[in-house]
Amino acid sequence: MIFAQVRERLFGAPNGRVIRIGGRSLIAEGLRRSVWTDQHHYAMSVGWPAFFATLALIFVLLNLVFAGLYWLCFYFGDQPIANARPGSFLDYFFFSVETLATVGYGDMHPRSLAGHVVATLATFAGVCTMAITAGLTFARFSQPRARLLFAQRPVVATHDGARTLMIRFANERHNAITEAGARLWLARNERTLEGSSFRRFHPLRLMRDENPIFALSWTILHVVDETSPVHGWTQEDFANSDASLIVIFSGHDESSKQALRGRRIYAASDVLVDYEYEDLFRLGDNGAAVVDFNRFHEVRPASPKPLDSAKV
Repeated sequence: MIFAQVRERLFGAPNGRVIRIGGRSLIAEGLRRSVWTDQHHYAMSVGWPAFFATLALIFVLLNLVFAGLYWLCFYFGDQPIANARPGSFLDYFFFSVETLATVGYGDMHPRSLAGHVVATLATFAGVCTMAITAGLTFARFSQPRARLLFAQRPVVATHDGARTLMIRFANERHNAITEAGARLWLARNERTLEGSSFRRFHPLRLMRDENPIFALSWTILHVVDETSPVHGWTQEDFANSDASLIVIFSGHDESSKQALRGRRIYAASDVLVDYEYEDLFRLGDNGAAVVDFNRFHEVRPASPKPLDSAKV
C-alpha cells in the first residue's frame, strides 16, 4: 500500500487516480500526476512528514552523488580530499555533507584540482538547495489557512416559519475574521435535451451570505421555496441523490492580515430532514454566556410547528 502511494507520487498512476468529492469516489484516468511534473504543488500540498522526508531524501542522494564523484577521482589515481582515508566512500560522503551544508569543519579539505572542481559544484548545489528549502518552508508556514469546524450533517427544518436548509460552522481560532462571506452550491448530474449527462452547479441563495465579524459560529440558511433546486425533497430524496452540497468560505484574518478561504463538501445523503441543531449557548453559573462546542455536531428532532405558520 505504502509502495503504491510512493509510486503514484513519483511516477503517476497509469491506471487512474481515485478522487473523493463529498461522499462520491471518482477515478481520473488519462492524466499522469507525479512530483516531476508539478514539484511546487507537491511541495505545498503534501503533509509535513512527507515534506521533510522528501527534503532529507534529496539531501542524502545529492551527497551520495558527490561522494561518488570524489571516489571516481581516487579511482583514476587522484587524492581529492586531504585527511580523508584513501578510497573511503564514507569519508567522501561526510565531506560532501559538510560542503553542501556550508559547514566546513576544517578537518578535511580539497587537495587537488579535481577535488576543488567537485567541491565547487557541491557548494553551488548546496547554496541552491538551501535557498529552495528555505523558500518552500517559509511559504508553507506563511500560507494562510482557515481553521473551520463544519457540522457533520446539514439539516432541514422549519426556521422562522419557512422550510430551511441549514449548515453550521465555527471559527476554531476564535479570532476576528472580518468581511466573512459564504456561498452554497448544489452539484448534481443532469441530462440535457440531447441525452448527454452533465454535472451542473446550482447556487443556493442564502438568507445572509456576509458576516462583518466572524469569531464563534455561523449557521448559513437557505430557504427551500419553489425556486430552490431541493424544493419538496424528503429524507429519501436526499438519501438516494448523487448530488453534493458545497460550502465556500472566504474572509480576512485580522491576526495575520491575510485573506482566508475554506470549503466543505457534503454528500446529499448527509442531510437530515426534520432535524435541527442543538443550541450551543447557555448561561454559566456566574451569569456569563457559555458557548459549548462539545455539542457542535449534535442534532435533535425538529420541534413541531403549527401548520398555518409554515410558508413552504
